Amino acid sequence: MKPEVFTDTFPLLSTASPQTIEWLLNVATEHDYPSERAVLMEDSWGNAVYFIFSGWVKVRRTKGEDSVAIAILGCGDFFGEMAVLDESPRSTDVISLSPVKLLSVSRERFIQILFKDPQLHHRMLQMMVRRVRHINLRLQMRLSPPAVKLAHTLVSLADSYGQELDQGKEIFNIPLKDLAEVTEITLEETTKIMEKLHEKEWIKIDNLNNTIHLINYKQLVALATKL
Repeated sequence: MKPEVFTDTFPLLSTASPQTIEWLLNVATEHDYPSERAVLMEDSWGNAVYFIFSGWVKVRRTKGEDSVAIAILGCGDFFGEMAVLDESPRSTDVISLSPVKLLSVSRERFIQILFKDPQLHHRMLQMMVRRVRHINLRLQMRLSPPAVKLAHTLVSLADSYGQELDQGKEIFNIPLKDLAEVTEITLEETTKIMEKLHEKEWIKIDNLNNTIHLINYKQLVALATKL
């Protein structure tokens, strides 16, 4: 993989030095997983940080035999850093929603890199704070109408991982159950809202290519910001 592809794909590495990028490429291990495969399991010890080079995954929390999706991640994001940094067992599972290609860097290597490159260290803190802000925003939205919450989820996913099209953006066709859990609304509400958005031609679901085309993106953004 060329260094410029690496930095263009992962925002975390946008400020890293050329030496850091070269070293990361040398120590990273590639992994390919089919859809619906467990990538990481809860309570396993954090021994690596994972970068999503392509595909989509869900982060879920389990309780007994039940599990709940708490986040959806796509190309350019990373996971596993919390268990690596605080040296504790992982608190969540990560499951592939589509075929995914991951790059992993061992805990020891990753910590070495953070110490060697202050810019990367600072960038990591920035992105972790951004995640905390996102959680805080979700807490603020708990009393918002279901349609507003779902629009916010779709827009957030499109902004973070969506593909720009001539009209709107395109994201992976996330299973409705996972979409409902991440949005913190019921499956029935999610189904009805998605059907309504499709009828209004704000979105178009392509089951053949397993994508959701956010056609009327401006209207979705307007709906999502009605806090």
